Amino acid sequence: MSVFMDLNLSYTAEKSRLQSLIETAAHLGFSTVAINYVFEPADKKKQDIPSPTPINELIDQLPIVQGRSRPIRVLNRLTIVMSDPSHFRPNAAEYRCFDLLAVQPTTEKLFHAACMMYDVDIICMSVTEKLPFFFKRAPVNAAADRGLVFEVSYAAAIRDSTVRRYTIANAVSLMESCRGKNVILSSAAEKPLELRGPYDVSNLGLLFGLSDGDAKEAVSSSCRSVILHAETRKTASGIVYTVKSCQQETLPAAAHCEAPAAKRARPHLSE
Repeated sequence: MSVFMDLNLSYTAEKSRLQSLIETAAHLGFSTVAINYVFEPADKKKQDIPSPTPINELIDQLPIVQGRSRPIRVLNRLTIVMSDPSHFRPNAAEYRCFDLLAVQPTTEKLFHAACMMYDVDIICMSVTEKLPFFFKRAPVNAAADRGLVFEVSYAAAIRDSTVRRYTIANAVSLMESCRGKNVILSSAAEKPLELRGPYDVSNLGLLFGLSDGDAKEAVSSSCRSVILHAETRKTASGIVYTVKSCQQETLPAAAHCEAPAAKRARPHLSE
């Protein structure tokens, strides 16, 4: 059974609306969602990056995913809208607070830099206006080789018919360059009514030019690859990874239970 994900739920200061978004996503069958914090610098001056709100402060109890017996997984994501190269600060400490890191370049030069150099997980595509540049296959392939994915969101197309035309045109242009690979489909929903089920989203991918298999991967396995890429990005080239150790008093018992039967200490035999 596929695990469906929506890695773009728009953050709002209204706690009740955000709770409704998460509950609706779980009811529709999404196992993982990401709360998206959008950071759009106004100029070249250094501005404070927003800090994510802890999940336990957003919602008291995570809802159970429809058709599964476990609660939904909620991640934090930062999207940087770039109109200047200085807007992206490599190795910034503020980025480490987020599970996922995305950029939305607004020019061809920034799009090329994001594909070739930036250490991010997702490259977003604008859907509210016609792109001022064309997608070239060389940087798109380079981004795919680096494990990056391109995101197409659909909620804005639900709100306005003009934006709907821009969304379809930009998405089709992207699919022609990437051939339907390394693409994820997300909602960018601000209200629960803007969310759609995973099978409806995959059908929408057919309209964008994706094949049936690629459309299903865009809401499942490709999203999982994004999360794995994000975890690797926080490690030393994916080799060194630190985890919290168990409590010291539980280590002997755990080691005894996990050891093979042939290697366990034999009990003392009394004569």
